[in-house]
Amino acid sequence: MSEPTSRDETLATAFLNGENAAFVAQIYQAYLADPGSVDPSWADYFRGLSDGAEGLAADFEAPTWAADAPSPRAQSGAAGSGPTGGGTTGAGRDPAAIHDSLQLLLMIRNFRVLGHLQANLDPLGLIQPINHPDLDPKTYGFGPEDMDREIFIDGHLGFETATVRQVLDLLRQVYCGSIGTQFMHISEPEEKRWLQARLEGDAQIEKFTDKGRETILARLTEAEAFEKFLDKKFRGTKRFGLDGGETTIPALEQIVKQVGKEGVEEVVIGMAHRGRLNVLANFMKKPYRAIFSEFLGTSANPEDIDASGDVKYHLGASADLEFDDRVVHLSLTANPSHLEAVNPVVVGKVRAKMDQRGDMDRRKVLGLLLHGDAAFAGQGLVPETIDLAGLRGYRTGGTIHFITNNQIGFTTNPVNARSGPYCTEVAKIVEAPILHVNGDDPEAVVHACRIAASYRQKFQKDVVVDMFCYRRFGHNEGDEPMFSQPLMYKKIKAQRTTRELYAQDLADRGIVPLDVSTAMLNSALEILEEEFEAAQSYRPNEADWLKGRWVGFEPAEKQGARRGLTSISEETYETLAQGLVRLPNDFVENSKITRLMKTKSAMFDTGEGFDWGTAENMAFGSLLLEGNSIRMSGQDVRRGTFSHRHAAILDQETDEAYLPMNHMVEGQAQAEIVNSPLSEFAVLGFEYGYSLAEPNSLTIWEAQFGDFANGAQVMIDQFIASGEEKWLRMSGLVMLLPHGYEGQGPEHSSARVERFLQLCAEDNMQVLNCTTPANYFHALRRQLRRDFRKPLVVMTPKSLLRHKLAVSAKSDFVDGSSFHRVQDDLVPMKAKAIKRVILCSGKVYYDLHEARAAAGLEDSVHIFRVEQLYPFPADALQEMMAPLAKASFIWCQEEPKNMGAWQFIAPELENVLINIDAKHSRPVYAGRKAAASPATGSAAAHKRQQEALVAEALGLKIA
Repeated sequence: MSEPTSRDETLATAFLNGENAAFVAQIYQAYLADPGSVDPSWADYFRGLSDGAEGLAADFEAPTWAADAPSPRAQSGAAGSGPTGGGTTGAGRDPAAIHDSLQLLLMIRNFRVLGHLQANLDPLGLIQPINHPDLDPKTYGFGPEDMDREIFIDGHLGFETATVRQVLDLLRQVYCGSIGTQFMHISEPEEKRWLQARLEGDAQIEKFTDKGRETILARLTEAEAFEKFLDKKFRGTKRFGLDGGETTIPALEQIVKQVGKEGVEEVVIGMAHRGRLNVLANFMKKPYRAIFSEFLGTSANPEDIDASGDVKYHLGASADLEFDDRVVHLSLTANPSHLEAVNPVVVGKVRAKMDQRGDMDRRKVLGLLLHGDAAFAGQGLVPETIDLAGLRGYRTGGTIHFITNNQIGFTTNPVNARSGPYCTEVAKIVEAPILHVNGDDPEAVVHACRIAASYRQKFQKDVVVDMFCYRRFGHNEGDEPMFSQPLMYKKIKAQRTTRELYAQDLADRGIVPLDVSTAMLNSALEILEEEFEAAQSYRPNEADWLKGRWVGFEPAEKQGARRGLTSISEETYETLAQGLVRLPNDFVENSKITRLMKTKSAMFDTGEGFDWGTAENMAFGSLLLEGNSIRMSGQDVRRGTFSHRHAAILDQETDEAYLPMNHMVEGQAQAEIVNSPLSEFAVLGFEYGYSLAEPNSLTIWEAQFGDFANGAQVMIDQFIASGEEKWLRMSGLVMLLPHGYEGQGPEHSSARVERFLQLCAEDNMQVLNCTTPANYFHALRRQLRRDFRKPLVVMTPKSLLRHKLAVSAKSDFVDGSSFHRVQDDLVPMKAKAIKRVILCSGKVYYDLHEARAAAGLEDSVHIFRVEQLYPFPADALQEMMAPLAKASFIWCQEEPKNMGAWQFIAPELENVLINIDAKHSRPVYAGRKAAASPATGSAAAHKRQQEALVAEALGLKIA
């Protein structure tokens, strides 16, 4: 696990020795007087050596090296004082003295950088400390005879002067004990100085009261008793126990207690399944009887709740914990077995809760993520989520990451699980400090957690606590770990539990006698036995949902149009007409924006020709006027991938962004339109999390192309499509997925409609493929104009953004207008003359419409547009198709036969045809043949295919 010293630093270290010392000392003096006067390589070297502390300069100018007064540490006797050796007195410019100081400072710095390599981190002793040469005093010219020589170090480690032994002992205590820190990669000197002070200074060496130690023991006892009891009562049943990592419980409690002291009022937690039941029971205070009843087969939900539920180690919970008269609200977010997938969901929830509280300082709500070591290193979502930490649209003031480092991933050893020395290397991308700590030293873990909590509150940045522990059983309790890790599990079998070790330690120190700690364990087991008896008759009487911000919402009625009240008033229309096209007087817009605004003004003035982008802005603006906020993110969403949105307009001279929709009237709600990083998985997860916490905001994620949603498929499958059914968590998240076949190749055509429709059941979400701006307007507004929330997936167009026929009129937005699940033809129907009925969805309608006109078939062919694919509008279609029961019915789509809506919609249409007693009870398919790739990459081939499927649908001969 060594961190190699750079070549320049190695050369510089060698150069400090021997006859070159005087020369280096002169360069150092020049650097202290004026850093710009020396070669940049030397300036960088000296800057790193002293970490920005330049206090030696004054002493080099003084007549003597002797300190004016003893250091605070020397006064207190904390480190003692040794006999004076050579080099600590005499001329201030003595090269030998400067050389010794530089060498000792270099050793101090290298312990700060590399001390973790010799730290005692592994409870099992399988990882041996590394004897790195930069941690050996001999490297710096200090042999055994020099240990008691006193050297001037100007306040470093709290000393003015100190012996080599004093310095070495303190460095080994601080950096090579049960805590190994990595923080010297941080570029901000203030942060490094703060961490050094917390780690090194006398006042910061952690001290625990006897009561505090007893509390740690009590938490370890509760954690161990819980796992032992479950193992006894439900032997072999999967529980993904915390055995071997029980120190997690006092660690989490300490984090919450510390941040509570420093202003945090709410903590949102995410974790995978290992140890989750113990966290629920002994940290979140979920009743033991409720957990035991789930082991006995009782559902976590009341009997009247119609939901599938989930396994017990995926469920969430909430609780209020009180520390020192401060109450901190905790919520543990439900999540699936896809490791780390919950990370961005938690961060998104934190952001929403901050917005609700007006917590712009990011200090009242905290995200706390628990990880496994293999997942933290192995899952790409981890760096995706960490990357959001410093971005303006995603900031949450830093997340605390706590890694339960079992030193194994299922059956895979770390050497096969990561390339870096630690599982935490990825956290360095945001310069997060990392505190590695031995899980069998509970006091060290608690100390590390206090430092991490305070660091987050002070610097508003991510921080990592990496607790080395072990997994006493296999991946689950039914596994045999000796199959794959025989040596490790021989050690584990011989290893006393953390509670036993700590109880013995406290007894040896005369703090808690062994009989008292044994009584604590027995008492905990007795309580668990009583709770187990109570679990036999336990039944949940209240569902854990529709509380807090969700009060007033109801489970959705599963029938009917459910349109909501989505039209706008004349007054709102006029406000939009003025506000959405108004720019500040001194604003310098692009000339094309000037023309765009004039075009939009004409739309409002005439009430005609509203295009897609304007209708969307009207939906956003009207919701803002009604008091609802808007949050939209994705790649290039401010301008829009196809230059159609222009939600944010840039001043051409200042580069400042102006959002007209945010400046319509005084006191209105605000929209946040965020250009995201190049991430789908993490960003979609963030927005989903935001929607879970804030039902009164229209929360939207837009893919640059709909095809790119496949980069976030886990989030779609495991959270968006199934979250309400599994965990009783509503979401009104909107996903906008540009979709349509325009000859742009296989990765820029299909948003994979079929995948979303395959996920649709039990009224879990809505899938739309709209053809008019007004219908899109109403679809967005109805997300907030109903008393329930459902995820909405919209296949948004590309060519229709500016299509001459894909426009709407003022009447489509006002006067009781609403969303239409099925749109009728633009050509009025003459029912008796209709021989052929085409049903389609999306952009292909306009291709069919224009080809039909060219062929003169308007009287004999009628076209219906299915705007809402799910929930399937059978009632509306049945009513509209009934007068045409004698015609033939064709489903036309652009996508290949094995994709698109066909396989989903065919049986649904067949049921409708049967219900209307149609002459032809089965629909006919017209479209591309089945294919492995979504679309051709040839523009010519695309044109031929498109003409062929349109002709086939219309019953024309294919050329």
